Amino acid sequence: MAVRKIKPVTPGQRHKIAGTFDTITSATPEKSLLRPHKNSGGRNVDGKMTMRYLGGGHKKMYRVIDFLREKDGMPATVKTIEYDPNRTSRIALVVYKDGEKRYIVAPVGLQVGQTLLSGKEAAPEIGNTMFLSDIPMGTIIHNIELKPGKGGAIARSAGTYAQLSARDGKYATIKLPSGETRLILTTCRATIGTVSNPDHNLERSGKAGRSRWQGRRPRVRGVVMNPVDHPMGGGEGRASGGHPRSRKGIPAKGFKTRDKKKYSAKFIIERRKK
Repeated sequence: MAVRKIKPVTPGQRHKIAGTFDTITSATPEKSLLRPHKNSGGRNVDGKMTMRYLGGGHKKMYRVIDFLREKDGMPATVKTIEYDPNRTSRIALVVYKDGEKRYIVAPVGLQVGQTLLSGKEAAPEIGNTMFLSDIPMGTIIHNIELKPGKGGAIARSAGTYAQLSARDGKYATIKLPSGETRLILTTCRATIGTVSNPDHNLERSGKAGRSRWQGRRPRVRGVVMNPVDHPMGGGEGRASGGHPRSRKGIPAKGFKTRDKKKYSAKFIIERRKK
């Protein structure tokens, strides 16, 4: 994985840094795993805009991803590694021994033709899914479940990973990508390795039009609005806008919005770094 600087033939390409597609082996998705992906444009059933700055964007189909990986003991062969317009990471098409095809989130180093396994019989190798009770200490993992049988929810975006640091009784201690350390049941599953496309954060779109292709409309700053529209609006000239806060008056930049009585607070050993 790498990035490439585009030659500035046009103004939009002058600052563009694009990702390479050298690991992708197929440009045609598996038709049986495609689903329609409807966009609302930020409107509700009445056609009223309820989310600002959304709309437009290129048409795309959703790829059904297997975050659960529950076919224990059945080997699967990696057929292709593909681009997915719905996520930052690459995805891999795997074919199980019984002929079933599924998409998974591809980790770094996954190769076409490689055999994957999940469950108690799996070895701690890249792409295999194991229970946290069976994974060796210090292993880099991704696609981690929070509840047994619900499917991976943590560390699924490009270049992310977590680390299994300890086990005590029925809980495992996981160091998350944000820096947070928390307890997760050892009966939950996780996949070995780091999520693919780790250089995604180095990419630069180069122009506003590329945001429009992704369904993002121009975002208006609160300080340029009128006082009736935003708490930071109004004033003569380029006024600072006062204390940073949202349109609904909730303070920003350091104000904690997490519920102190949330049920999962007891599982968090160390909060994420600011």
